[in-house]
Amino acid sequence: MTHILHIDSSPRSERSISRLLTKEFITAWKQAYKHDTVTYRDIGHYVIPPIDETWIAAAFSRSRELSPELEAALKISDELIDELLAADLCVFGVPMYNYSIPANFKAYIDQIVRVKRTFTVGQDGYEGLVKDKKILVITTRGGTYSNSQLDFQEPYLRAIFELIGITDITFIHAENLSMGDENRQQSIAAVSDVIQEFVARN
Repeated sequence: MTHILHIDSSPRSERSISRLLTKEFITAWKQAYKHDTVTYRDIGHYVIPPIDETWIAAAFSRSRELSPELEAALKISDELIDELLAADLCVFGVPMYNYSIPANFKAYIDQIVRVKRTFTVGQDGYEGLVKDKKILVITTRGGTYSNSQLDFQEPYLRAIFELIGITDITFIHAENLSMGDENRQQSIAAVSDVIQEFVARN
């Protein structure tokens, strides 16, 4: 049985294409694998707080026993990391903003990329602690950015998830969404086909 972590990061609601596509994926998956389970988190509407000085002090503390203040600073980080570790497959809906990712998704990443929880640093450098996971990232983009020097979204996400140990990462890009109705509908239809193929082979 597979457990899925499903995260949407768009601040939009009904107008969000990334939400539409991640919902389509989850629906198709549940139809194919009825006994699998899903944990859902909406960080587009319920924003993850950015890390602050207290968080940093807590995360890098050498003491095993933290003060109540430092424990509280890591509470949301612990929740998010526990969700990640419990999942077999993570499905992220991530719109492209300014060639990269939304600030709320960056805040999520900053909370889960944490020394001694998801990675360590040793004599040989960084070692990821998150093993045996798959990630599917469904992105939405106004233009065409695949294999472009302006794509700071996919390369960054690959690098940061590989840092914590996840190397099985699939990207599905819905592009040209701002290039007129015909291009938008063609892109959404193409992504829908890829989603069905992904579900069928997993």
